[in-house]
Amino acid sequence: MDTGWSQAEVVALGVEAVAYAAFDAGIKAVFGYPGTPSTEGFERAELLIRAENAGRRAHWAANEKVAYELGLGVSYAGYRTLVTMKHVGLNVAMDAFVNSALTGVQGGFVLLVADDPGMHSSQNEQDSRYLADFAHVPCLEPATGQEAYDYTREAYGLSERLKLPVMLRLVTRLAHCRGSVARRAPDPVSSVGLPHPSEVPGWILAPANARAQYQRLKQKLGPLLAEISPYNRLVPGAARRGLALAGLGRALFFELAREAPRLLDWPRLEVSGLPLGADLIDRFLGQADEIFVFEEDYPYVEDLLRNHAAGVAVHGRRDRTLSPTGELSASQVRDVLGIEHPAGKAPVTLSVPPRPPRFCEGCGHVDAVVALKEALGRVGAAGTRIFGDIGCYALAAGAPYDAMHACVEMGASVGMALGAAFAGLQPGVAVIGDSTFVHSGLPGFTSFARARANLTLLIMDNRATGMTGQQPVETVDSLERIVTGLGMDPAHVHTIVPLARRHADNAAVIEAALRHEGPSVVICRRECVQASRKGVNREHDLSVREAARG
Repeated sequence: MDTGWSQAEVVALGVEAVAYAAFDAGIKAVFGYPGTPSTEGFERAELLIRAENAGRRAHWAANEKVAYELGLGVSYAGYRTLVTMKHVGLNVAMDAFVNSALTGVQGGFVLLVADDPGMHSSQNEQDSRYLADFAHVPCLEPATGQEAYDYTREAYGLSERLKLPVMLRLVTRLAHCRGSVARRAPDPVSSVGLPHPSEVPGWILAPANARAQYQRLKQKLGPLLAEISPYNRLVPGAARRGLALAGLGRALFFELAREAPRLLDWPRLEVSGLPLGADLIDRFLGQADEIFVFEEDYPYVEDLLRNHAAGVAVHGRRDRTLSPTGELSASQVRDVLGIEHPAGKAPVTLSVPPRPPRFCEGCGHVDAVVALKEALGRVGAAGTRIFGDIGCYALAAGAPYDAMHACVEMGASVGMALGAAFAGLQPGVAVIGDSTFVHSGLPGFTSFARARANLTLLIMDNRATGMTGQQPVETVDSLERIVTGLGMDPAHVHTIVPLARRHADNAAVIEAALRHEGPSVVICRRECVQASRKGVNREHDLSVREAARG
């Protein structure tokens, strides 16, 4: 049949390759919460959907759990969907993620999770393969942009055959590596229909149903291993030394093997899909006396091999053959395998001055922080500890501000300030961004608003999720109604515009909040300078002005 489609080739980031594939697989909708290095995956899918304008949806959710639940609803309706997040976001979505394995899915459901080994833009290193294992969900791990595209396309069929969500795990180096990707003829957007009435109880995880679904999930292991098997390859070799390669470790090895082709004679276990069957592991271990494992970032495959190894030496991160933390590098692989480093490339000796991250020129957070510091001094609490959160404003932790003393995870500032106040650290001061507040601050705020303690919360409302690229926030200009709706006394909810010329007034407002022997909220509203340049809220502002004109 002539579809009018000719194979197209695009230059794309790894996460964009996933987006192209999901679009070509006929997804009805994409959902996500921004977080480096996953953000561009959603944004590419959004661009494709907007350009097509054919009833598909792209929607940034309040947080990853909500994004996952939105995707689950699309799947229930029988359509294919893509959900994107970074590794720590999967922690937020874990409840929905784990339980979706029990309910199963209807339309194909692919979860793109981008891990960040080396913590380029994250508060921790975390390997999402363990969470896929924990949830009994298949995980595919591409090593190239083309594989990211191909695996995503295949993941939708895999998801619908197994009736399980499929995790696609990328790491930073692949997520942000740009290369040529060949696209294939697209699938139409279509529904496989609602779950059959006989399947409906499985979607209701009351204990009796959940127990039955858990048994069915366990029974899927056999078909799952059969479906995953083609993604893993055992390559025999003449040597008694072997290699286990997964994800980026696989990519690095084959790049370096061009310089040392002798290594291709070693037996290899190439891993692209999980779970890994015990039979395959045992057959591989039988071919070597010593094995080197290259994977990113926890020793997941290494531990699987160690659990089966008897008389076989397994080398990797556990025995510190490789660094136990940080990214896997080509230099490390060279050292372990005895591949010479390139000659004639002396280390760079340029003396480059340190360039710590800093606020953008004209950022309103700076004016808010300066006003807060002055107000704390006026109330005699200059040395108090300020509980901060994830976002641009965390830059206030550094010089010259020294205005943040804790930053743990999304939304933590609200609960930590309250807990510290319970312990006697008053005035309790918390600082959080608007997007982060809606993401994870709201549950803690329900206690904060009703606390009988001297607490002040500054919500840095820059009308965008600024740190990850100025994505829009659904609750734009609504924070006053939200916090009063959750129990705040309107008399102690203040809104300021953090500008230098308003510094005196702003410091006075914050001072009054700090002196109040109860909870106070100061909303520091000034649009992110980058979002303003992009016109992120242009449509919203136009609609507000039109409504005001009647």
